[in-house]
Amino acid sequence: MRAEARAKRVRIGARKARLIARLIQGQPVKAARFTLQHSPTKAARLIEKVLESAVANAKEKGMVVADDLRVVHVSVDEGPRMKRIRPAPRGRALRILKRTSHIRVAVSDTESGA
Repeated sequence: MRAEARAKRVRIGARKARLIARLIQGQPVKAARFTLQHSPTKAARLIEKVLESAVANAKEKGMVVADDLRVVHVSVDEGPRMKRIRPAPRGRALRILKRTSHIRVAVSDTESGA
């Protein structure tokens, strides 16, 4: 059985978050928590929140104990970009893109994640 959680429009670039997401793919939940708690990045804190939500969803579904769960899928997709403008010399304006992400974590009590 599989349970998942999503966080949409999280204020971090997808490229930065994917670096951390790759670390926990396929790990048991206990090891994934340890990895995320000892990573100093903002992305680790955000992904950890989504992981905890996925574990809570698994408990709600009546799946096994949290320590027996495994992270079967982690994906970080680009969300909408907030466009801002910064003044530049000679009356011009430069565009600033504030990127967002959609984070999805799926946990399962089996290896295949069916």
